[in-house]
Amino acid sequence: MKEDIEEAILFAKKYLEDLLSFFGLNTDVYATTEDHEVIELNVPSTHLNGFLIGQRGDTMRAMQYLISTALKNQNFAYSRVNVDVADYKKNRAQRLLARAEGWFKEVRDSGSPKELAPMNAAERRVIHQAATDYGLETESIGEGRDRHVVVKPSGGAQPGEPDDTEEAEETVAPKRKSKK
Repeated sequence: MKEDIEEAILFAKKYLEDLLSFFGLNTDVYATTEDHEVIELNVPSTHLNGFLIGQRGDTMRAMQYLISTALKNQNFAYSRVNVDVADYKKNRAQRLLARAEGWFKEVRDSGSPKELAPMNAAERRVIHQAATDYGLETESIGEGRDRHVVVKPSGGAQPGEPDDTEEAEETVAPKRKSKK
């Protein structure tokens, strides 16, 4: 088993650059890792963006799978790969977070769960992380392309009541509801 992350990064970078050259695209791929687990491969913006991204990112996911399989076949210990073309995934995550804030407020105000539309694993991960920051609970249900997130109010908070993070600030002088 090849344990060197730098060697795995170079292999993945070269593999993707060779794959892109088959489509007539000779470009440098930016390759790195932030957590020493996932190899990040970023393809700069080109005239082939739409083709390389594919419908809802399907082509990018296919390239990730190919590169990950090639790393495994070459006995690299590191085989998790993330391919992003022209910052598509980064921008999509930001747009998703902007929409998610509305969903989170709706769940917090109503106190009832909200089922979201089916999403891929990366998008569900973004929702799970963001909902935790809002003090909400999430669960992924369904299988395959129908797998989606259900956003739920946290266990103790009732509609209109603060969550645990807000309660900590109000322990000195709790607010009283006036009856009018």
